[in-house]
Amino acid sequence: MQAWVVDEPAPLRRRPLVRAELPVPQPGPGDVLVRVRACGVCRTDLHVVTGDLPRHRHQLVPGHEVVGEVALLGDGAHRFAPGDRVGVAWLRSTCGSCRWCRAGRENLCAASRYTGWDADGGYAEWTVVPEAYAYRVPPSFSDVDAAPLLCAGIIGYRSLRRAELPPGGRLGIYGFGASAHLTAQVAVAQGAEVHVLTRGAGARELATELGAASVGGPTDAPPVPLDAAILFAPAGDLVPVALEALAPGGTLAVAGIHLSDIPVLDYQRHLFRERSLRSVTSNTRQDGEEFLLLAERLGLRVATTPVPLDEADRALVELEEGRVHGAAVLVP
Repeated sequence: MQAWVVDEPAPLRRRPLVRAELPVPQPGPGDVLVRVRACGVCRTDLHVVTGDLPRHRHQLVPGHEVVGEVALLGDGAHRFAPGDRVGVAWLRSTCGSCRWCRAGRENLCAASRYTGWDADGGYAEWTVVPEAYAYRVPPSFSDVDAAPLLCAGIIGYRSLRRAELPPGGRLGIYGFGASAHLTAQVAVAQGAEVHVLTRGAGARELATELGAASVGGPTDAPPVPLDAAILFAPAGDLVPVALEALAPGGTLAVAGIHLSDIPVLDYQRHLFRERSLRSVTSNTRQDGEEFLLLAERLGLRVATTPVPLDEADRALVELEEGRVHGAAVLVP
């Protein structure tokens, strides 16, 4: 099969992502083999390829926003049948027995493993996934539109919950890419007043189209104090900016798996009056199931830019440079 692999992570100018011809993987016990129909290009892929995240294996196929068709069942697999459409997401396995798994917080499991980081993902024509960690994809979404839901959407949903936005509250969103434009729609549908702070004319235009109450630059002050905020941009220097924009008791949730260094915070300006700073770590399968049902019920609009699988390296460059409208999606 045709695929893309990264062996030695490096800046994109050194071309760490290379094309390869690999054997079609075979499903093990409890796995399903999936013919890839679409795979979203996530900022986490960029962190894996460039080395912002530590390398977990050699000759890795990135990609964890996969929509495809079940082609073959491994021994003991029974959730799906050949021909079913499924989604393959970031969280790939957990131990199921630690205190975090038993408490319904499997995203914190120390033994958790991830698609496109610990195991080969969807920058290929075929991939394998444990059936217990695959999702049924809502039929109302096309393959391309469904792909970003599997990470950008799910992580955005968890980030919104972590931000503890009160009913009818004011939400600030810093950065407006694949995840943010889905999260904003959920917040607006729930009655929130959404204020978007982001670079790029295209992103600002999309935010306005999707119902943002105001749109500004990433370091601008929103027109009103915020009850909650989510930082999607991987820029640590925006943390104090967002904290200072919070009303008393507000919460800032940092959505990304990687963040550049945070400047020194001033207690009075940034944290006093019970303002909170929280991180977001992966997601649980329950998050995924809840979000996919919500996405279908709300009829979320997914802004996508389809890209041929042969041009995956170009898609990562455009993502790094902020030139992707919505979410780039690879199509074999």
